[in-house]
Amino acid sequence: MAAHGRPALRDLFDESPTPHIAHPPRTHHRDFYVATDGSFRDSGGGLGAVIETRDGTRVARLSTPDAPPDNNVAEYRALHLGLDVLAARAPPDAHVGILVDHDDLASNVNNAVLATGHPDRKPPRPFSVPEASANHWRGIRARLTGFAEVRAARIDSDQNPAHPLANTPEQYEHVNREPARCVLPTPTAAETTAGGHPPPSRANRHAGD
Repeated sequence: MAAHGRPALRDLFDESPTPHIAHPPRTHHRDFYVATDGSFRDSGGGLGAVIETRDGTRVARLSTPDAPPDNNVAEYRALHLGLDVLAARAPPDAHVGILVDHDDLASNVNNAVLATGHPDRKPPRPFSVPEASANHWRGIRARLTGFAEVRAARIDSDQNPAHPLANTPEQYEHVNREPARCVLPTPTAAETTAGGHPPPSRANRHAGD
């Protein structure tokens, strides 16, 4: 159940499974959350993305028509787009939570994250990427390495705030005219000391949460 008053994307991430990666409460506190979705229809599809900080501040919304060859490619294109936009607005030491409603995509993202910690960069499970999505998958992996820590959560389509942006881009074209924002989440009391410096657990971001 969602906590009253909590930011929407943070709630969804906290309550959703993260395939292949343990999801204890201490990992829930991401700096940024990005939800993406892609749609495919014979008449034309679309891509949608919503990015928020952990305190609920909206960073960006995207809704654009697209013509993917199938739904799988649409999902990969949408995440690639969302991560490109986030990378332009977030610092490289950011902890990022990804929300998608595509099982294989969430699994592949977390496999890629785990592979970065393996001595030979080998994922614990083989990737399962559609051939037509290979180029976007390479772009996604490149973006994943640009953040300090990433986890992907699998959410239901009817909970995905990017879903309407992807499915009816003609109705949401106006969101693309929202001003670009480069914002940082508001520090919590536990993240700053009396001297204004982050405690060791936050100062050494690459050591994990």
